[in-house]
Amino acid sequence: MLGRGAGLVPEVGPWGCRGRAKGSLGVGDSWPPTAGLLLALAGCDSGFGQATARHLDAMGFRVFASVLDPQGPGAQELRRSCSPSLTLLQMDLTKPEDIQRVLQHVQAHTNSTGLWGLVNNAGFNDTIADAELSPLGKFRTCMEVNFFGSLELTKGLLPLLRSTGGRIVTVSSPAGDLPFPCLAAYGASKAALSLLMDTFRSELQPWGVKVSLVLPGYYKTGKRKQRLVASLPRELLQAYGEDYVEEINRQFIQFMKVAVEDLSAVVNSITDGLLAANPAVRYYPGQGLGLMYFIHHYLPYFVRDLFLKGFFINPKLPRALLLPGFPGTPAPERVHSHWHGPPALQGNNQH
Repeated sequence: MLGRGAGLVPEVGPWGCRGRAKGSLGVGDSWPPTAGLLLALAGCDSGFGQATARHLDAMGFRVFASVLDPQGPGAQELRRSCSPSLTLLQMDLTKPEDIQRVLQHVQAHTNSTGLWGLVNNAGFNDTIADAELSPLGKFRTCMEVNFFGSLELTKGLLPLLRSTGGRIVTVSSPAGDLPFPCLAAYGASKAALSLLMDTFRSELQPWGVKVSLVLPGYYKTGKRKQRLVASLPRELLQAYGEDYVEEINRQFIQFMKVAVEDLSAVVNSITDGLLAANPAVRYYPGQGLGLMYFIHHYLPYFVRDLFLKGFFINPKLPRALLLPGFPGTPAPERVHSHWHGPPALQGNNQH
């Protein structure tokens, strides 16, 4: 959660290194119009949430940062690097009682100041695998954290946000718009989240509440992925093969080696969504997203699918498809022509 004490004015504008955005705050500007206001941010254990909490704390805002583990390294880092006005709140978005406790805390601290904004940043994904190989429980957990948790938190704070004509900024993902290989559980939950926030944006316009989505490129956020081989049913392991699963893991590790470590573009986008007089409906911080969305919208599906495989993960053929006589086995010439992405993209995945 993020908040600002009464009478405090940010020392810097939200445009950061991007230059002043149209409609953004300048030093001495009178936007937002309320002298004392509170903002709320969920998911500050690491990555975008932690970096945004530090940034807004440094701007002079009072920060209420929700974390999954208040004794974890992320929470300890916030205590060490932020001002004494920062408050940590423990919240597991899969537990309604945690969400209600946080809502009550925020409501108790907004009686005199009003609530200006909410940032939905908490997210979950620890599985990189084909949809068939991903346990159903992973799909449910992604939906619980990435969709239902954000929905419950947003609905709980809407009366306060409507009273001020405030802001909602939600960190979603391009994986909710495009069918990235091996991200079905995560992508489906982010697709639901993006559509929900687009609906909120339309429905809340009469109240003056502005809703923005942030869809970052690929950044290093410190989250680890689990290996699936040990938990796969025998039938699936025989069909796909252990090498298939391990190759996906290897390619993902290679991909993350070239992911961006500087999170400032995402932090600036979140801040702009909170403080700009006319925030964007969607922010796309990160390199290569323009090309990706162009291919998605204007070129044939097979081109998009080949591009995403070359850019992210290009699984090898499952073991069963390489066995002679197996139903559905491709012709030999098709097996040998299995596509490995454009040469310019192979360096990222080391195929």
